[in-house]
Amino acid sequence: MAMAETQSIPSVESVKCHSCGFTEDCTAVYISHVRDRYQGRWICGLCVEAVKDEVLRSNTLISVEEALNRHISFFNKFKSSTPPNETEHPISAIGRILRRRLDSPRPIRSNSISKRASLFRSESC
Repeated sequence: MAMAETQSIPSVESVKCHSCGFTEDCTAVYISHVRDRYQGRWICGLCVEAVKDEVLRSNTLISVEEALNRHISFFNKFKSSTPPNETEHPISAIGRILRRRLDSPRPIRSNSISKRASLFRSESC
């Protein structure tokens, strides 16, 4: 049996995050779903996770809208805390911090040294 219908490929659009300004390529259906959930505002996947975390960290029960407003406020404070000519996108800053962390040698703890020493064989074995 031949396929009479062709499958349509969903169109992809570039959309800018209302919170951080990061741009992602997403389908129109996904964009609509996110906007429905976040009061007409589109936010990127990283900010969605930050909003979820904000809800979980709150000592009181807060709405998703309140969590989103707190996240946007935090992000705006982050942007305003850096000099205008040195403003760095948070994703770039996180990447730089991770690269620096991975490139720096880890301190050796005394417990790990004694454990490693016990694994070496003596010459008599």
